[in-house]
Amino acid sequence: MKITLMTQWFEPEPTLKGLIFGKELVIRGNEVEVITGFPNYPGGRVFKGYKIKLLQRENIDGVEVNRVPLYPSHNNSAIKRVANYLSFFFSSLFFGLFKAKKSDVIYAYHPPLTTALSAIIIGKVRNVPVVIDIQDLWPDTLKATGMLNNTFILNLISKVCLYIYKNTQEIVVLSPGFRKKLIDRGVEANKISVIYNWGPEAESDLPINGKKILPKEGFNIVFAGNIGKAQGIETILESANLLLKNNINVNIVFVGDGIQLEFAKEKVNKDGLQNVRFIPRVPMEQVNAILCEADALLVTLIDDELFSITVPSKTQAYLFAGKPIIMGVRGDAADMIKNSNSGITVLPDSPELLFESIKCLTELPKSKLEELGSNGKRYYTEQLSQAQGISNFIRLFEKAIIGFKNR
Repeated sequence: MKITLMTQWFEPEPTLKGLIFGKELVIRGNEVEVITGFPNYPGGRVFKGYKIKLLQRENIDGVEVNRVPLYPSHNNSAIKRVANYLSFFFSSLFFGLFKAKKSDVIYAYHPPLTTALSAIIIGKVRNVPVVIDIQDLWPDTLKATGMLNNTFILNLISKVCLYIYKNTQEIVVLSPGFRKKLIDRGVEANKISVIYNWGPEAESDLPINGKKILPKEGFNIVFAGNIGKAQGIETILESANLLLKNNINVNIVFVGDGIQLEFAKEKVNKDGLQNVRFIPRVPMEQVNAILCEADALLVTLIDDELFSITVPSKTQAYLFAGKPIIMGVRGDAADMIKNSNSGITVLPDSPELLFESIKCLTELPKSKLEELGSNGKRYYTEQLSQAQGISNFIRLFEKAIIGFKNR
């Protein structure tokens, strides 16, 4: 198959369906062309070694990568965020219509919604089926995170979403809850498939640069990934305060970047939270090494109905790392931890409950912690692996092509 991958985020940015996805598709005998932007996520600054221009082509292990211009931004400004999304929409649309090779199927990673819309237009003009991979439900996510509260615009975005869902050949979602939500909105059930995200699978249990990076003393809990509005950062910091006041020797270590990073640092300084550390964004292989150093791993989201039907992408990476997990999310994500018996679930937005969960983990014997981690690793290998996920995508691409021809 000739496959076009459309995603606003691609390596060296942290991404789920990026280079690993493309390389594996090539290994399995497919041709892959990527349409993406210049790397700037999550900090909103163009990565070192890149400069925005009309087009930059790369070939990475057989994957053809085309970088088109966009306005780099990822902060609290709604106007700048819209500029970021729309600039990639127009540049990806132009490239896809006039410069890209003709493919058998177009895969579009959503969010943002504009990437999916660009893919739909390209698919219609070039008579190619489109598969949309929905990682965030819009406009629900925009409203839940406070990025957008204008009712008129939210309703307009909702109508655009329904147009996209109607005109795509197949839809991929990351959880059963997402699938049910789309069916409730009138999307055809037979075009919606659940394919769970996979995590980075490079074994990285060696220290970075020959030395440990986490504190030598204390129980180290790592929160890795985007530090944004949806992640419930304030709840984590308030629980850190409780740990400090109760003389429980725990370090909470944030690894990553995001729009709430400066808020978090200011609160740590203001409250004197010596038990909170920050590590800047690092390459994925280094993230894996840090996860393997940790005693436990933390996932939190704010308490919103939307997040009860999502599974944060870091969950799979945590399971693969083989460490106990504290899951501060309701619904599908909590069920994954319960089903795998890989950690503790706690209701979101409660510093007190999070404090108690952390305290509980610190009191477990090492053998029990290792058992929880092993359970998670086994669950990932059996049910969530990259190999299984990519096989599912290939079957879905083939289904989309056949269905499109037999319309």
